[in-house]
Amino acid sequence: MSFPPLSSAVPVEALIGWMLLLTFKHIIADFVLQTAWMAHGKDQKHGWALPLLVHCLIHLAVALPLILIVAPKFWFVALIDFVIHITIDRAKGLVSANFGVNQEHPWFWTLIGVDQALHHLTGFGLSIFMAAN
Repeated sequence: MSFPPLSSAVPVEALIGWMLLLTFKHIIADFVLQTAWMAHGKDQKHGWALPLLVHCLIHLAVALPLILIVAPKFWFVALIDFVIHITIDRAKGLVSANFGVNQEHPWFWTLIGVDQALHHLTGFGLSIFMAAN
């Protein structure tokens, strides 16, 4: 098995810039601005919708101005990120709620790791799109 050859169709400088911007956005929205109410509430069996929505709206509120400052033509990428983020976090919430995954559960850190990896892959994919266009 081998990977396809790398192409220079995506400018590396732009890719790195977008990755740094979206990683910064993720750190601010997912860690600095996320409250315990959001973090715990979005993983519950009931009453999860409002904490999840508020959390993901914060991602949108941080992403949109950053993208508008750098390249306003990509404003819609903030909406795509919002939809993907809400989907990933809801899936994590369903697993947490249905399998009783809390900080003592053996799957806890694995679930956090998968969640974060998916968010970073989202950022990578969106960065490739913006850098290539």
